[in-house]
Amino acid sequence: MDHREPRRHGPVLPGVLVVLALAGLVLLRDPSGSGDRLRELLGTEQRRAEAVSVPVGGGSYQFAATQPDSEEPVSWNPCRDIEYVVNPAGAPAHWRQLVERSVATVSEATGFRFAFVGETDDRNFTDRIGALGRSAPVLIGWADEEEVPDLAGDVAGVGGAAYLETSGRWTYSTGMVVLDTDVFVDLSPGAGPRAFDLQAAILDHELGHVVGLGHVESRAELMHADNIGRTSFGTGDLRGLALLGAVPCD
Repeated sequence: MDHREPRRHGPVLPGVLVVLALAGLVLLRDPSGSGDRLRELLGTEQRRAEAVSVPVGGGSYQFAATQPDSEEPVSWNPCRDIEYVVNPAGAPAHWRQLVERSVATVSEATGFRFAFVGETDDRNFTDRIGALGRSAPVLIGWADEEEVPDLAGDVAGVGGAAYLETSGRWTYSTGMVVLDTDVFVDLSPGAGPRAFDLQAAILDHELGHVVGLGHVESRAELMHADNIGRTSFGTGDLRGLALLGAVPCD
């Protein structure tokens, strides 16, 4: 059920060979949801926050998926909070600060509202939609390649989202981010003054996948598959994120 993109690699810090955020997107079609489930997913008709103005300028962005026979992106419902949980097993001591910073960054860029609903021992990174189309919150956690084979080699993180299909329209309803424990050890605060920013960049990239961005070829964007030191979203990234948040309430 996932789509994995080619791996690339490059140095992040001198002496530390790490690839930031080579993520495959988890896309799941589930047309079996009932009308009640759809209303639960779609929420109210009022946006949770104001839409973000699309930045002026160039840059490149790519949506992970578009609506059938349309260029409109598959996105989240802006009238409903994006709920998420964190499994802190294997996480750095400052995981809460890290997650809060990245969630705030993506929220500001999209206009989506995120809601932290607690810590969890859930480690099911691959199947976030259960019976009758009931979605679990977005899961953020840390693992190694033995548990999550997609983290093998130079992969620092994997992230993506799952969508439900009802009446021909797709809407993201859950997702996951799993980060490489060893990478985050290598990028501990003792690794240099930019270590925290680089950790945040990995998580920002993966959350970019969760809200609906794909990889781009431009190295000027954080959503380039191979990051060799960029620590913030580029102009194209911000345009794509704003457009994802500008979709109407369903």
